[in-house]
Amino acid sequence: MAAPDGLNGVVIMGDFIYPKYRLFTIAFTAVLAIALYWALERTRLGAVVRAGSESADNMALLGYNTLKINTLVFAAGAGLAGLAGALVSPIRGVEPFMGIEALSIAFVVVVIGGMGSYTGALVAGILVGVVQSLMATIWPEGARLMIYLGMAAVIVMMPRGLFGRA
Repeated sequence: MAAPDGLNGVVIMGDFIYPKYRLFTIAFTAVLAIALYWALERTRLGAVVRAGSESADNMALLGYNTLKINTLVFAAGAGLAGLAGALVSPIRGVEPFMGIEALSIAFVVVVIGGMGSYTGALVAGILVGVVQSLMATIWPEGARLMIYLGMAAVIVMMPRGLFGRA
């Protein structure tokens, strides 16, 4: 898939040359991450979602339909996954099994960040991306290996992850 016409080309700032579409993707995902953080941490719906993930039985006792809440959260997650696939398609292409690599990296990010921590997932995602990018220039064959070694180191030193609650 091709990037939209308005986002073709590169941005040149001194020695820095970067494709416009990738800069758009970075900015868009940053805004989306902040909006999702705000929705989870600063709204009543976010409080209900967080409480439901901790104790669905207690939320049901308070009169909340936990099945409906879980369904809506799942649908929002599936929609965000679809949006991510659409955003990455001009960069990586589209093929039937494109999610398998992303799934393994997502697993590493959740383990490093810690279960139940949105902030941990954001920080771990940035760390994993930086490690993969740096290792791709230093030792391309070992770039994937390094994220798993990093995950193992985090599990040994901090079994709950960087920001884990569970």
